[in-house]
Amino acid sequence: MSPPPVVPVEPPPARARPRWLILLAALALMALTARLGWWQLDRAAQKKALQTAIEAQADASALPASALPADEPEATRQRYRRITLQGQWMAEHTVYLENRQMRGRPGFFVLTPLKLPTGDAVLVQRGWLPRDLVDRTRIAPYRTAEGEVQIQGRIVPWPSHLTALGAEASGAIRQNLDFADEAARVQRALRPFAIAELDQPGHAKDGLLRDWPMPAVDVHKHYGYAAQWFALCALTAGLYVWFQLIRPRRRQRAGGPD
Repeated sequence: MSPPPVVPVEPPPARARPRWLILLAALALMALTARLGWWQLDRAAQKKALQTAIEAQADASALPASALPADEPEATRQRYRRITLQGQWMAEHTVYLENRQMRGRPGFFVLTPLKLPTGDAVLVQRGWLPRDLVDRTRIAPYRTAEGEVQIQGRIVPWPSHLTALGAEASGAIRQNLDFADEAARVQRALRPFAIAELDQPGHAKDGLLRDWPMPAVDVHKHYGYAAQWFALCALTAGLYVWFQLIRPRRRQRAGGPD
């Protein structure tokens, strides 16, 4: 007696994901990317408002010496305002911050404390000197006036820190400048900010370049990020429409009667 014929058993069809689950995932991703896009636009609006505030501060009339901020919060409120000061240069405490660029060239920021009539001092970012490409310790000549001087500058933050690849130097040439260390070295009270000196018409040139750029808030990068998030949102919507609506209908039409 012959065995019964073997009937092949077809595997059960794969379970398709529920359409509502795919729709929910697509909507969640679209909501997230759209929200991130709007958040970037909001950041751009904040940066534009900050830029407007900086320009308003820079264009305001110069402050008298009596309005020089006494602490950091007050200096923050008056940041980038012009101010006229009188005092004496403490030239023996001049330092040179290296690896600082101006007009695309490497060089030094020259910083000298200015002793004020009140007895304390404020650090003045006097200008920029080019770096000697052969000997980095060779400082280009410049002039420092003796006696009482009057300068005009802008209230700016303490000089920014750059990444140091080793121990910080303690000589005249520095990579960075620490406020507490500088106040101890000057041996007098030091205001917790700096003054970026400006060129004054009619004053003799001292050999220092003062092409200080205003801070850039970089609004355009936020517009770029927003465009990327909105594009991802649109891509998610397009993929859902194609794979869940258009493509299944095309398959149904192709498999139906002619």
